[in-house]
Amino acid sequence: MKVWRRLLAAGALTAILFTLPGCGSGDVPASSSGSSGAASSAAVPEPEPVVVEPAYYHPLTGVGMDEDLSRLRPVAVMINDLKAAQPQLGVSQADIIYEMPAEGGITRMVALFQGVGNLGSIRSTRAYYLELALGHDALLVHAGGSPEAYKDIPAWGVDNMDGVNGGSDAKIFWRDAERRKTKGYEHSLLTSGEKIQEYLDQGHFRTEHKDGYAESLRFRDDGTPQGGTAAGKVSLRFSPYKTAVFDYDAASGKYLVSQFGEAYIDGNTGKQVGVTNVLTLKTRIRLISGDTAGRMTADLTSGGEGMYFCGGQGIPIRWEKASRNDPFVYRTEDGQLLELGRGVSYVCIYDANSGSITVE
Repeated sequence: MKVWRRLLAAGALTAILFTLPGCGSGDVPASSSGSSGAASSAAVPEPEPVVVEPAYYHPLTGVGMDEDLSRLRPVAVMINDLKAAQPQLGVSQADIIYEMPAEGGITRMVALFQGVGNLGSIRSTRAYYLELALGHDALLVHAGGSPEAYKDIPAWGVDNMDGVNGGSDAKIFWRDAERRKTKGYEHSLLTSGEKIQEYLDQGHFRTEHKDGYAESLRFRDDGTPQGGTAAGKVSLRFSPYKTAVFDYDAASGKYLVSQFGEAYIDGNTGKQVGVTNVLTLKTRIRLISGDTAGRMTADLTSGGEGMYFCGGQGIPIRWEKASRNDPFVYRTEDGQLLELGRGVSYVCIYDANSGSITVE
């Protein structure tokens, strides 16, 4: 069974059937005087819709599916987020987008997919990005990495496909000629769902989840938090270089994403990225002692505070991650498991001291 699947719209999978009540002949009995009575029409009640539950739900989005994907490993792709590398390709088809600081105030993304077209541009990984992939038991796609990441990849058992120092896996990547010409060599490396699938079909990695793995996310049809505060616009400042902005669009029920002062566009579709859920998680992100390149280390296992936004409302939450191999668990302030809205989630992880969040 293939690990990559195109996400089908829930509306195409959830059948709504209408059961019409039985109808009489419409005849009206004769009046007591024997004269014919005028025909009258009784009010017909509105039919009650019968909603048929989908056979399965997508493990990362909660969207209804016609096949069970719960045992299939997703693919976690390292995405370049420098302004010069825009537009990125394929991000609008991600199931979850994680964004975290890298060195020098920039951020990078780990985008989780079950299926997509061209992806990129692909960049190098860091040790804490490995922890994001491991938390979903995902296959990592990247192009290079920090010395710490290259030490941890074999030590932590990270199944990965590397576009810089890989072997046969490097063949799934290519340099896009137009991007190389207009954006530079470092922003031109791409891959695709098709290439990744071809490599996985050769049997290099297991494509089903390890025994005992279970996704921690919970969903409901309307994830708008109860008792929340108005959150029409959420701005997360990672650094002086990068701020992510989420504007709630009531018509679509999604937060539309912007960065670098303009709409965040998927180069594959030409459309602005929109997400159902936005989560902002505070943690400690620090410089690695003695690292002359300014690389960072991040604490992803101590837990902490955060915010959850959906449906134009926001509430405080708590997050936890028991170990590098465990998924994130999100809870409300009273300790209940958080239920997300069905759809794509965007998770911003930022330093509690240097980052900040503004809600309007």
